[in-house]
Amino acid sequence: MATFRAALSNLSALRVAGVQNSYDIDELPRALAAPQLPALLVMPIEPAANRLFKEPAAGLQTVSFSGSARTAQYTVTHLLLAAPTDSGLGIRSHLPQLIALIDSYMAAAGADITLGQALLAPARVGVEPGAFQFDERKF
Repeated sequence: MATFRAALSNLSALRVAGVQNSYDIDELPRALAAPQLPALLVMPIEPAANRLFKEPAAGLQTVSFSGSARTAQYTVTHLLLAAPTDSGLGIRSHLPQLIALIDSYMAAAGADITLGQALLAPARVGVEPGAFQFDERKF
């Protein structure tokens, strides 16, 4: 089994049509400017106040069986930022682009469901569109 770090690197390398930049955990920008968007950010941890999924989930689970392979389950946010909510005509003006990006993301994820064989089992992907605060702006 590959390392958690390898899986995160492979996730950041996922090529999604329409996404300008994809940032690994050691490349996360302090802020994002318009030319950097849309962007994907690998976020292996998330402050509770900014958590996208409000229900508590098992962020890190390990299962071990005597004499067999150990598996681990991680919850990672792969944050897709399309545009600042205060640009254009607001959130509504960005919805068509956001839907197209979600479709592109799902196609890319479906084409590499084990992230280059870094995962023992196919990745499970959940999508939650909404506004997210990054640095001092909402996207």
